[in-house]
Amino acid sequence: MVRVVAPSRLHFGLFHVPAAGDHRPGERAFGGVGLMIDTPSTIVAAEPADSWRFEGMLASRAQSFAMRFIQAIPEDQRRPFQVLVERCPPEHTGLGVGTQLGLAVGKALSVALGETDVTSQVIAARVGRGERSAIGVHGFDRGGLLVDAGKLPGEEVSPLLAHVSLPKEWRVVVFASPAAGSWHGHVERAAFAAARGGDPNALRRLVDAAIIPAVRAGDFPAFGDAVHEFNRRAGEPFAAAQGGPYASPAVAELIAELRAAGVHGVGQSSWGPTVFAIAPDTDTALSLVLRFGRRVPAMVARVSAGHTV
Repeated sequence: MVRVVAPSRLHFGLFHVPAAGDHRPGERAFGGVGLMIDTPSTIVAAEPADSWRFEGMLASRAQSFAMRFIQAIPEDQRRPFQVLVERCPPEHTGLGVGTQLGLAVGKALSVALGETDVTSQVIAARVGRGERSAIGVHGFDRGGLLVDAGKLPGEEVSPLLAHVSLPKEWRVVVFASPAAGSWHGHVERAAFAAARGGDPNALRRLVDAAIIPAVRAGDFPAFGDAVHEFNRRAGEPFAAAQGGPYASPAVAELIAELRAAGVHGVGQSSWGPTVFAIAPDTDTALSLVLRFGRRVPAMVARVSAGHTV
């Protein structure tokens, strides 16, 4: 049996949102910055079987990924497996669950078929992930803080622009509502179509001049402030759809209260409703869980180094 443990993905925001249907040749769209965390994790196990069987959380989604994967490999390599999703966060909560589940299924099947060194980019193409952001794709293998360059028209997975490891003592408090957010499917597509404004060059400068230098210097307050600023500004193009830079008044209120409590690096992951708060150490992270965890379920995560098999 092959067992794959995949991290979750926090997405701080996109660099550039093209106008609907206006992804121009030579222009990189989307891109952005994100962080891989070890909790909550997605765990997928696969073993040979007489016929295909799928069990566990999001089993039907795992089946969809497996069927896409199996159709993408040579016919003489195809064989049935029993696939068990042992653990998986809820979908549509801002943790990149679809990508991590798809990659975990693809990796488990790849290793079970003897292909042990296949990259996450290859697997993503096989299972159909990386349509916009590639943070979760690159983060599946590498972990850490990642900067996605953005995607050219026709490109399967956008390239990685930068990868940086955070200080080992830093922690992330994840405020993860068990209820799925509404920003997916046709609602998400409508929000992208209505997106306006934003300065991708300013966001890139914020990454190059503030976020990455602060990590390399171990300057926790500067890093947190830069991440919060990036996250807030990256949400502004969607203000017309969301009613502000965040997905809901509840998310905006929690972020404001965390900032008022002195938390530097706080924001909304992707479309939410997950809110992240970066802490300088475990004790500070636990104090935030005790103070704010009664409102929204909270957990302490470490920065992930990528998936394990």
